[in-house]
Amino acid sequence: MTEVLFPQLSDEDAEGEGVLATWFVDEGATVADGDLIAEVMVGKVIGEVRAPAGGAIHLTVHEDDVARQRSVIATIS
Repeated sequence: MTEVLFPQLSDEDAEGEGVLATWFVDEGATVADGDLIAEVMVGKVIGEVRAPAGGAIHLTVHEDDVARQRSVIATIS
């Protein structure tokens, strides 16, 4: 199992929170290493989340949820 982490977009507030803006995949979808799977926002900064491995994705954070930077937002098995 591989964890998908909320990226750290702000060095000023490394432990800060952001919003998971959009998932580009559905629960249980098969993703490939490097696929664009989500978009997140920290303040006014938007960042992309790419799959760190291939496999079936399980979403643990939903769209519009607030999450801490570097926290787990999904797993891939």
